[in-house]
Amino acid sequence: MGTEIITIGTEILLGQIVDTNASWIAQRLAEAGIDLFYKTTVGDNAGRIEAALRRALERADVIITTGGLGPTEDDLTRDVVAAVLERPLHLDPDVL
Repeated sequence: MGTEIITIGTEILLGQIVDTNASWIAQRLAEAGIDLFYKTTVGDNAGRIEAALRRALERADVIITTGGLGPTEDDLTRDVVAAVLERPLHLDPDVL
């Protein structure tokens, strides 16, 4: 198994924004000798984010997510990741 990058964002999925983050991450992984097996792009939809995460958990040792963490209501990533991993979210006031 290897590494998977999951890019989250409807704007990226629809081509309204170019996914430079995943390209940059992929280049850094290659430079470090880390195998990247999959790059997935999914829109801002809880069900689709969950499906992408569950699929990645089955086929990758390392999962990197990018996008989907802005201040808008459609940014669901952290809640979905917490639910899939069955872990609570924790607000750390030291990083605010």
